[in-house]
Amino acid sequence: MVNMWWSIGGGIIIFALGMFIFLKPGLIWKLTEEWKSYRADEPSEFYLKTTKIGGILFALFGIIMIMLPVILE
Repeated sequence: MVNMWWSIGGGIIIFALGMFIFLKPGLIWKLTEEWKSYRADEPSEFYLKTTKIGGILFALFGIIMIMLPVILE
């Protein structure tokens, strides 16, 4: 029973993080990549698209984590 709540809670956190990554890829770039480059003022289109895809996959994994205990019970 306790493991079920850990999975659901973790799934909610991962889903929320995935949605944040999907909705704010420019902010993710500023936090993780901007300081590495002295010439780049903004992220490339490729970076934005791949980060959004990663956010979608992260959110889907969160949904799976939420649903899995319910399905297996």
